Parts: sequence; C-alpha cells; structure tokens
Amino acid sequence: MGASMPLVGRSLSIFIVSIVMMSISIVTVALRSFVRLNILRAFGWDDALMVAALILFIFLSVCGINGPMNGVGHTRTEFTSMEVYKKALVWWWLAQMLYVWASAVAKISISVALLRLAVEKSYRLILWSIISVVVTIGVMFWLVLLFACNPISHFWERVDGTSKGTCLPMSTILDIAYFYSCVTICCDVALGLLPAFLVWKLQMNNRTKFAVGGILGLGAFAAVAVICRLPFLQFYSDDNFLYSTYQIAIWSIIETGLGITAGSLITLRPLFRWILDPNSTHNHKSPRQGKYSKQYRLSSLQSEAIRESQNTRYWRPDLAPDNNKSTIVAGSQLRNKLGISNSSQEALYPEPLSPNHVTIQKTFVQTVTEGNK
Repeated sequence: MGASMPLVGRSLSIFIVSIVMMSISIVTVALRSFVRLNILRAFGWDDALMVAALILFIFLSVCGINGPMNGVGHTRTEFTSMEVYKKALVWWWLAQMLYVWASAVAKISISVALLRLAVEKSYRLILWSIISVVVTIGVMFWLVLLFACNPISHFWERVDGTSKGTCLPMSTILDIAYFYSCVTICCDVALGLLPAFLVWKLQMNNRTKFAVGGILGLGAFAAVAVICRLPFLQFYSDDNFLYSTYQIAIWSIIETGLGITAGSLITLRPLFRWILDPNSTHNHKSPRQGKYSKQYRLSSLQSEAIRESQNTRYWRPDLAPDNNKSTIVAGSQLRNKLGISNSSQEALYPEPLSPNHVTIQKTFVQTVTEGNK
C-alpha cells in the first residue's frame, strides 16, 4: 500500500520503532516456541499466552507501520485532504485498542510462568492478584476507549464537523488513562522484583540464580516505558493530536515489546545447552515409551572429573583407587504421559517430582582376568 504521507520526523520514528520491536519480539517468541516444543516438549499455558500476545503485538505494530504512512506523527496543516486525516485517526484508534490487550496478555503470560516457580502460598496469592488486576483494568480501559464516542466512528468522523455524536469529556479519559498507567507500573514493578525472591530458593548455583533472576527482572523495564509515557498523556487533548501524541505511540510499543521479549528470553537457557553441549540429552519421542519419554546414552558420565580421569574412585566412591575392575554406569529416566515433562537441569521452571517419576540406575562390573588381557 502506497504511503499517503511522507515518512519523516516523528512519523519515521514511530515507523522504525514498530519494525524493530516487532522483529525482536518475533525472534524471541519463535525461539521460545522451539525450546518448549522441540527441546523440552513442554508447551504450557504461559507459552500459548505469549504467542497470543505476540499475535496481538504484530497487529499493533502493523498499525504503528501503516499509521505513520497515513499521517500519524504529522501536524494537521500537513494533511492534503480530510479523508487522509480520518484514515490516520482510524489507525491510531485501532492501535490503542490492540495495545491494551497485547500488553495485558504479555503480563498474564509472565505471571503464569512465575506461578511455576512460586511454592509459598503468599507468592502465589500475589501473582494471582496481579493477574486479576491486569485483567480488570485492561477490560475497564479498553471499554472506555471503545465507547469513548457514540457512535464509535464519531472518534474520526467528527474532525470535519458533519458527524453527529458525542464523546466523553477529555478530562475523564485523561483521569482514567493516568489511573491505568499507575496501576500498570505497580504490576510491572511487582513482576520485576518477585523473581528475585522466587529464584533464590531454587536448586541452582548463585551465578545461575543471578542470571535467571536478572532476565526475569527485565520485565520491570516495561514499567520504565510506562513512566516515560506519563508526561505525554496530557497531549490527548491537543489540537495537533496525531503530531503531539507520537511519544505515547512509541512508548506503548516499546512497553509491550519489552514485556514479550523479557518474558521469552528466560526460556532460552535449554537452547544454549542444546547448542553448546553436544552430549546433552534431549527429549525423544518413542512409540513405546510415550510422548514425554527421555533417552540417555549408556555410560553417560558428564562431570569434568569423570571425563578427565579413568580412576574408578571418581565413578564409584565404594571402590578402591587401585581396583582393577572397570565400572560402567547406565542411567535412565522414564516419565509417562502423566509425569513431569521436563527435568530440573533443562527445564526453565522446575516442578516437584510426582509419583509417576521413575529413576533407574544400574551398575555393571566387568572383571578382567589374566587370560583375557
């Protein structure tokens, strides 16, 4: 579709930010889906919600791309026709409708993911409260924006003075927008700080805890985007609406993109293990063993000490160092369809063992006689 207005200045800024954030979000969610579907085989509700958030964000980014091409970011005097101006207002209206739900679904996905880490009742209560608040304020703000004008088309048709309809006072819309932003900031900060308490009790070394907690905490940067947007909300009532509110558009896109990206980055740890460790084990679907089976190679000796030494004391503490017997350890881990689908080493969110979890370890001792040397 050809551009009705030139991409310069503020319109170009919105255009570039939309493309960049959409591209980053698509890549991170695609990698997340690959990890959960092909490596861990544990695609959960949080993953489905994040994919839904990405789809909504792609539509939002399309508005952020087509809007500037049709006049968003330009002053009213720069428009050559009233029809082009109305079209720009339609793109803006669609963008704000999609923003509310793209942002909300991303936050819900992150909250559901953190519920896997939350063991204590207080943490789970906080997360469910965040989900409830996000859904409530999302529905409220979306309905306000949807029915701000009656009929809905009066939002963009009123500019030429021929449309008959009414709209809510701008002061009312601004008050609701400020309230929505403040509650969103609180939710983002809570989702950014809570992982520090959840990760600390996991069975990981300190370096891994800091890395995992830090990546999970990136969601707090979404709150920074909302804070940066606050001073520009007043321009909703400006005569040059499409020109003055470009910062609102930019920070709304950045906020949603950051939430989706941060929520997906933490799931990529198994991907790096899969790429860097050729001896790592992966889920393998077997007709006999079921969908969530795992296969381990015979004699899977992974530690550095075992790989670097043939001394049996590294293999079996009950054997003497000078023992001339060779020892082979075979381990297998079977999980049926009702069992856990990911291990504590490869999974992003470790889960407690269930009664269906079976671990078998066998030791075969081979004796070498003088006649067979």
